Amino acid sequence: MIDFPLLKKISETPGAPGFETQIRDLIKSEIAGLVDEMYIDTMGSLIGVVKGRESKKVMVAAHMDEISFMVTHIDDEGFIRFHPLGGFDPKTLSAQRVIVHGREDIMGVMGSKPVHLMTPEEKNKNPQLRDYFIDTGRSAAQVKELVDIGDPITRERDLIMMGECINGKSLDNRVSVYILIEVLKALKGKSLPYDFYAAFTVQEEVGLRGAFNAAGHIDPDFGIGLDVTIAFDTPGALPYEMVTRLGKGTAVKILDGSIICDTRMTSFMKATATKHAIPYQLEILPAGGTDTGAIQRQGNKGSIAGAISIPLRHVHQSIEMAHVQI
Repeated sequence: MIDFPLLKKISETPGAPGFETQIRDLIKSEIAGLVDEMYIDTMGSLIGVVKGRESKKVMVAAHMDEISFMVTHIDDEGFIRFHPLGGFDPKTLSAQRVIVHGREDIMGVMGSKPVHLMTPEEKNKNPQLRDYFIDTGRSAAQVKELVDIGDPITRERDLIMMGECINGKSLDNRVSVYILIEVLKALKGKSLPYDFYAAFTVQEEVGLRGAFNAAGHIDPDFGIGLDVTIAFDTPGALPYEMVTRLGKGTAVKILDGSIICDTRMTSFMKATATKHAIPYQLEILPAGGTDTGAIQRQGNKGSIAGAISIPLRHVHQSIEMAHVQI
C-alpha cells in the first residue's frame, strides 16, 4: 500500500541540481531513527547506513535532484531568461507554471510568442528552450528585488492519483526516493549480512556528479541504482521502442548510455524476482544514464553494479506518470 501523502510531499518539495537543501531536509527527517549512521557528504548527498554482520558494502543510490532551470537574465520589463539544469522536452513547457526560488518563492509561467502572431514557418518548427521566457506578473523592479542571476527554478505541479497511476512532477526520481525510504523502514530491526548504504544523491540530472563522489568515499562492493526508465507504451509506439510498459513490473536494467550492467548482478536480480514471484521487465535504454554508471566505476576497485528501474511515462516533461503497482 502506497503512503500517498509521503510520496506527494516528496514529489512536490523543490530540489534543483545544486540546490537540494529542502528535499534533503525532508528525507533526513524521514530516515532519522531508521539508520545506524547518517551523514551529508562534501557534495551534499545524504547517506544513511545500516550496519551488517560482515565488512562488505552494498550501496543503493536514488538521486534526489530534479530537472530544473537557473535564472540567467532579467530584462528591462521583468521577464526572466533561464538555463536548463537537466534535459527538457521544450514542447511541453508552453504556459506551464514554475516557481522561481529567489529571496522568496514567486510564481511564474513559461511564456512564448502567441500562435496568432507566428509565421507559417514558426508554427511548423519544433520549439526551442530559447523561445521561452518566464512571466511573473511583476514589474522589473519587483523581480530584481526578489530574484538574482543564478537562482533556481522548479516546476509547480501537484501530485495526484489518476486511475491506477500517480501523476505529477519530478517522479524522476522522487518515486525512487520514496521507495528507498520505504526500504529503510522494511530493514529496521533486521539482521543484514552486509553494510547497507542508502545514498540520496545530488546533481544526477547534470552528469551523475553526486554519485561519483558518494561511490568514491563509500567504495561499495555491490552497487544498485534506483531510478526510473522510459515507458513508451502509448499510441504510435512500435514494440521495440517501448523499453518498458506501465503495470508490468519493475525493470531490471541490462544497458543504458552510461553502463552495461554486470551480468552477475542482473542474474541475481532476475533469480530473486523469480523466486519471490515478483513480476519484472528487462530494460535496454539506448541513451541516457543513471547513477549506476558512476557506482560501477568509482571507489578503489569499482563495484558489481546493476539497476532497478521504475517505468515512467512522459519522462522529463511537465508531468510524469507511474503505475501504483510499479
